[in-house]
Amino acid sequence: MLHQKALITKVEQENFKVKTFHLDLELDAEPGQFVMVWIPGLDEKPFCVAGVKPLRLSVAKVGPFSEKMHELKKGDFIWMRGPFGKGFELKGKKVIMVGGGYGVAPLRFLEENARKKDIDAIFIMGAKTCTELMKKPKAKILNVCTDDGSEGMRGLVTEHLEVALKEKVDCVYACGPERMLVKVLEICEKAKVECQFSLERYMKCGFGLCGQCSCGGLMVCKDGPVFTGKELRGNSDFGKKRLDASGKGIEI
Repeated sequence: MLHQKALITKVEQENFKVKTFHLDLELDAEPGQFVMVWIPGLDEKPFCVAGVKPLRLSVAKVGPFSEKMHELKKGDFIWMRGPFGKGFELKGKKVIMVGGGYGVAPLRFLEENARKKDIDAIFIMGAKTCTELMKKPKAKILNVCTDDGSEGMRGLVTEHLEVALKEKVDCVYACGPERMLVKVLEICEKAKVECQFSLERYMKCGFGLCGQCSCGGLMVCKDGPVFTGKELRGNSDFGKKRLDASGKGIEI
Protein backbone atom coordinates (compact mmCIF):
# COMPACT_ATOMS: atom_id res chain seq x y z
CA MET A 1 0.00 0.00 0.00
CA LEU A 2 3.00 2.33 0.35
CA HIS A 3 4.08 4.39 -2.65
CA GLN A 4 7.27 3.37 -4.43
CA LYS A 5 9.43 5.84 -6.31
CA ALA A 6 9.99 4.98 -9.98
CA LEU A 7 12.46 6.50 -12.43
CA ILE A 8 11.30 7.04 -16.01
CA THR A 9 13.92 5.40 -18.22
CA LYS A 10 12.22 5.78 -21.61
CA VAL A 11 9.14 7.41 -23.14
CA GLU A 12 7.56 6.01 -26.31
CA GLN A 13 5.09 8.00 -28.41
CA GLU A 14 2.37 5.48 -29.36
CA ASN A 15 0.23 7.99 -31.24
CA PHE A 16 -0.74 11.64 -30.95
CA LYS A 17 -2.49 11.13 -27.59
CA VAL A 18 -0.86 8.06 -25.98
CA LYS A 19 2.62 7.67 -24.50
CA THR A 20 4.13 4.54 -22.93
CA PHE A 21 6.44 5.11 -19.98
CA HIS A 22 9.23 2.63 -19.18
CA LEU A 23 10.16 2.54 -15.48
CA ASP A 24 13.04 1.14 -13.45
CA LEU A 25 10.72 -0.31 -10.80
CA GLU A 26 10.34 -4.10 -10.58
CA LEU A 27 6.74 -5.19 -10.16
CA ASP A 28 5.15 -8.64 -10.12
CA ALA A 29 2.00 -7.87 -12.09
CA GLU A 30 -0.33 -9.72 -14.45
CA PRO A 31 -1.99 -8.39 -17.63
CA GLY A 32 -5.19 -6.64 -16.66
CA GLN A 33 -3.98 -5.43 -13.26
CA PHE A 34 -3.39 -1.74 -12.57
CA VAL A 35 -1.34 0.61 -10.40
CA MET A 36 -2.21 3.92 -8.74
CA VAL A 37 0.21 6.59 -9.96
CA TRP A 38 0.82 9.63 -7.76
CA ILE A 39 2.30 12.97 -8.75
CA PRO A 40 2.87 14.93 -5.51
CA GLY A 41 0.90 18.14 -5.34
CA LEU A 42 -1.41 17.10 -8.19
CA ASP A 43 -3.40 13.88 -7.84
CA GLU A 44 -3.35 10.08 -8.01
CA LYS A 45 -4.83 8.08 -10.90
CA PRO A 46 -5.07 4.42 -11.98
CA PHE A 47 -3.26 3.06 -15.05
CA CYS A 48 -3.17 -0.46 -16.43
CA VAL A 49 0.11 -2.34 -16.46
CA ALA A 50 1.21 -2.49 -20.09
CA GLY A 51 4.17 -4.79 -19.44
CA VAL A 52 6.93 -5.82 -17.06
CA LYS A 53 10.70 -6.21 -17.46
CA PRO A 54 10.72 -3.26 -17.87
CA LEU A 55 7.58 -2.07 -16.14
CA ARG A 56 5.49 -0.08 -18.64
CA LEU A 57 2.44 2.16 -18.35
CA SER A 58 0.49 3.47 -21.34
CA VAL A 59 -1.13 6.84 -20.68
CA ALA A 60 -3.73 8.53 -22.88
CA LYS A 61 -3.91 12.32 -22.60
CA VAL A 62 -7.50 12.90 -21.50
CA GLY A 63 -7.31 15.35 -18.56
CA PRO A 64 -5.09 17.46 -16.27
CA PHE A 65 -3.30 14.50 -14.65
CA SER A 66 -2.50 12.70 -17.90
CA GLU A 67 -1.49 15.99 -19.49
CA LYS A 68 1.06 16.42 -16.70
CA MET A 69 2.23 12.82 -17.22
CA HIS A 70 2.82 13.60 -20.89
CA GLU A 71 5.13 16.45 -19.89
CA LEU A 72 7.40 14.05 -17.99
CA LYS A 73 10.61 12.87 -19.63
CA LYS A 74 13.39 10.33 -19.21
CA GLY A 75 15.05 11.00 -15.84
CA ASP A 76 11.88 12.25 -14.11
CA PHE A 77 10.21 10.38 -11.25
CA ILE A 78 6.68 9.26 -10.42
CA TRP A 79 5.33 7.39 -7.40
CA MET A 80 3.01 4.41 -7.46
CA ARG A 81 1.33 1.74 -5.37
CA GLY A 82 0.00 -1.63 -6.43
CA PRO A 83 -0.53 -3.76 -8.40
CA PHE A 84 -4.24 -4.00 -7.70
CA GLY A 85 -7.17 -6.00 -8.98
CA LYS A 86 -7.77 -9.20 -10.88
CA GLY A 87 -6.08 -9.74 -14.22
CA PHE A 88 -6.76 -11.89 -17.28
CA GLU A 89 -6.61 -15.68 -17.04
CA LEU A 90 -5.22 -17.42 -20.11
CA LYS A 91 -7.23 -20.50 -21.09
CA GLY A 92 -6.88 -23.15 -23.76
CA LYS A 93 -4.56 -23.31 -26.75
CA LYS A 94 -6.16 -20.84 -29.17
CA VAL A 95 -7.56 -17.44 -28.21
CA ILE A 96 -8.65 -14.13 -29.69
CA MET A 97 -7.67 -10.72 -28.30
CA VAL A 98 -9.73 -7.67 -29.24
CA GLY A 99 -8.35 -4.20 -28.48
CA GLY A 100 -9.97 -0.89 -29.25
CA GLY A 101 -7.99 2.35 -28.97
CA TYR A 102 -5.58 2.38 -26.02
CA GLY A 103 -7.28 -0.81 -24.80
CA VAL A 104 -4.60 -2.53 -26.91
CA ALA A 105 -1.97 -1.87 -24.19
CA PRO A 106 -2.84 -4.57 -21.60
CA LEU A 107 -3.65 -7.04 -24.38
CA ARG A 108 -0.17 -6.69 -25.89
CA PHE A 109 1.13 -7.69 -22.44
CA LEU A 110 -1.30 -10.63 -22.39
CA GLU A 111 -0.21 -11.68 -25.89
CA GLU A 112 3.42 -11.74 -24.73
CA ASN A 113 2.44 -14.17 -21.97
CA ALA A 114 0.42 -16.28 -24.40
CA ARG A 115 3.45 -16.74 -26.66
CA LYS A 116 5.55 -17.84 -23.68
CA LYS A 117 2.93 -20.53 -22.97
CA ASP A 118 2.67 -21.62 -26.63
CA ILE A 119 -0.90 -20.36 -26.88
CA ASP A 120 -1.93 -19.25 -30.38
CA ALA A 121 -3.47 -15.80 -30.36
CA ILE A 122 -5.42 -14.00 -33.06
CA PHE A 123 -5.02 -10.29 -32.29
CA ILE A 124 -7.62 -7.83 -33.58
CA MET A 125 -6.80 -4.18 -32.97
CA GLY A 126 -8.59 -1.08 -34.15
CA ALA A 127 -9.24 2.63 -33.84
CA LYS A 128 -11.34 5.32 -35.47
CA THR A 129 -8.49 6.31 -37.78
CA CYS A 130 -4.82 5.45 -38.40
CA THR A 131 -3.53 8.31 -36.23
CA GLU A 132 -5.20 6.74 -33.19
CA LEU A 133 -3.72 3.24 -33.63
CA MET A 134 -1.39 1.93 -30.92
CA LYS A 135 1.89 0.23 -31.79
CA LYS A 136 1.31 -3.28 -33.06
CA PRO A 137 1.94 -6.43 -30.99
CA LYS A 138 4.17 -9.23 -32.28
CA ALA A 139 1.27 -11.65 -32.67
CA LYS A 140 1.57 -14.24 -35.46
CA ILE A 141 -1.95 -13.43 -36.64
CA LEU A 142 -2.67 -9.70 -36.51
CA ASN A 143 -5.77 -8.01 -37.93
CA VAL A 144 -5.66 -4.20 -37.98
CA CYS A 145 -8.80 -2.23 -38.75
CA THR A 146 -9.92 1.39 -38.71
CA ASP A 147 -13.42 2.80 -38.87
CA ASP A 148 -12.50 4.95 -41.88
CA GLY A 149 -10.26 2.42 -43.64
CA SER A 150 -7.18 4.67 -43.35
CA GLU A 151 -5.10 1.64 -42.28
CA GLY A 152 -5.73 -2.07 -42.44
CA MET A 153 -9.27 -3.27 -43.03
CA ARG A 154 -12.22 -0.91 -42.95
CA GLY A 155 -14.73 -1.55 -40.19
CA LEU A 156 -15.15 -2.22 -36.50
CA VAL A 157 -13.16 -4.74 -34.47
CA THR A 158 -16.44 -6.47 -33.59
CA GLU A 159 -17.16 -7.10 -37.27
CA HIS A 160 -13.81 -8.82 -37.66
CA LEU A 161 -14.35 -10.75 -34.42
CA GLU A 162 -17.47 -12.32 -35.90
CA VAL A 163 -15.40 -13.55 -38.87
CA ALA A 164 -12.58 -14.84 -36.64
CA LEU A 165 -15.05 -16.80 -34.49
CA LYS A 166 -15.91 -18.99 -37.47
CA GLU A 167 -12.83 -20.91 -36.31
CA LYS A 168 -12.89 -22.76 -33.00
CA VAL A 169 -11.25 -20.81 -30.17
CA ASP A 170 -11.13 -21.33 -26.41
CA CYS A 171 -11.56 -17.79 -25.14
CA VAL A 172 -11.90 -14.15 -26.22
CA TYR A 173 -10.18 -11.30 -24.33
CA ALA A 174 -11.21 -7.70 -24.87
CA CYS A 175 -10.32 -4.20 -23.70
CA GLY A 176 -11.56 -0.92 -25.10
CA PRO A 177 -14.61 1.36 -25.15
CA GLU A 178 -17.42 -0.16 -23.11
CA ARG A 179 -19.94 -0.05 -25.92
CA MET A 180 -17.50 -2.18 -27.88
CA LEU A 181 -17.28 -4.63 -24.98
CA VAL A 182 -21.07 -4.96 -24.84
CA LYS A 183 -21.07 -5.97 -28.50
CA VAL A 184 -18.18 -8.40 -27.97
CA LEU A 185 -20.15 -10.09 -25.17
CA GLU A 186 -23.18 -10.40 -27.44
CA ILE A 187 -21.08 -11.96 -30.21
CA CYS A 188 -19.32 -14.39 -27.85
CA GLU A 189 -22.56 -15.55 -26.26
CA LYS A 190 -24.03 -16.19 -29.70
CA ALA A 191 -20.92 -18.22 -30.62
CA LYS A 192 -20.93 -19.95 -27.19
CA VAL A 193 -17.33 -18.90 -26.48
CA GLU A 194 -15.93 -17.86 -23.09
CA CYS A 195 -14.85 -14.24 -22.80
CA GLN A 196 -13.06 -11.89 -20.41
CA PHE A 197 -13.22 -8.09 -20.35
CA SER A 198 -11.18 -5.31 -18.77
CA LEU A 199 -13.40 -2.45 -17.53
CA GLU A 200 -12.43 1.15 -16.83
CA ARG A 201 -13.99 3.23 -14.05
CA TYR A 202 -13.13 6.31 -11.99
CA MET A 203 -11.05 5.09 -9.02
CA LYS A 204 -9.90 6.85 -5.87
CA CYS A 205 -8.58 4.16 -3.52
CA GLY A 206 -7.78 1.15 -5.70
CA PHE A 207 -8.82 -1.51 -3.19
CA GLY A 208 -12.62 -1.36 -2.81
CA LEU A 209 -13.00 1.13 0.03
CA CYS A 210 -14.41 4.28 -1.62
CA GLY A 211 -16.99 2.62 -3.89
CA GLN A 212 -16.29 5.12 -6.66
CA CYS A 213 -15.75 2.41 -9.27
CA SER A 214 -19.02 0.57 -8.63
CA CYS A 215 -20.50 -1.16 -11.66
CA GLY A 216 -23.89 -2.61 -10.83
CA GLY A 217 -22.71 -3.72 -7.39
CA LEU A 218 -19.28 -4.90 -8.51
CA MET A 219 -16.17 -3.01 -7.42
CA VAL A 220 -14.07 -2.71 -10.59
CA CYS A 221 -10.84 -2.11 -8.64
CA LYS A 222 -11.28 -5.15 -6.40
CA ASP A 223 -13.63 -7.59 -8.15
CA GLY A 224 -12.04 -6.69 -11.50
CA PRO A 225 -10.88 -4.83 -13.51
CA VAL A 226 -11.15 -8.08 -15.48
CA PHE A 227 -14.54 -9.80 -15.49
CA THR A 228 -15.90 -12.83 -17.29
CA GLY A 229 -18.86 -12.54 -19.60
CA LYS A 230 -20.90 -14.51 -17.08
CA GLU A 231 -20.12 -11.94 -14.37
CA LEU A 232 -21.22 -9.04 -16.58
CA ARG A 233 -24.30 -10.63 -18.14
CA GLY A 234 -27.32 -8.73 -16.85
CA ASN A 235 -25.23 -6.15 -14.96
CA SER A 236 -27.38 -3.02 -14.69
CA ASP A 237 -24.48 -0.59 -15.30
CA PHE A 238 -22.38 -2.43 -17.88
CA GLY A 239 -22.39 -0.38 -21.06
CA LYS A 240 -24.90 2.05 -19.59
CA LYS A 241 -23.66 4.03 -16.59
CA ARG A 242 -20.58 5.00 -14.57
CA LEU A 243 -19.92 7.35 -11.65
CA ASP A 244 -18.10 10.64 -12.15
CA ALA A 245 -15.63 12.23 -9.69
CA SER A 246 -18.49 13.51 -7.51
CA GLY A 247 -20.22 10.12 -7.39
CA LYS A 248 -22.98 11.14 -9.79
CA GLY A 249 -24.13 8.55 -12.31
CA ILE A 250 -23.49 9.47 -15.95
CA GLU A 251 -24.40 7.68 -19.16
CA ILE A 252 -21.66 5.86 -21.05
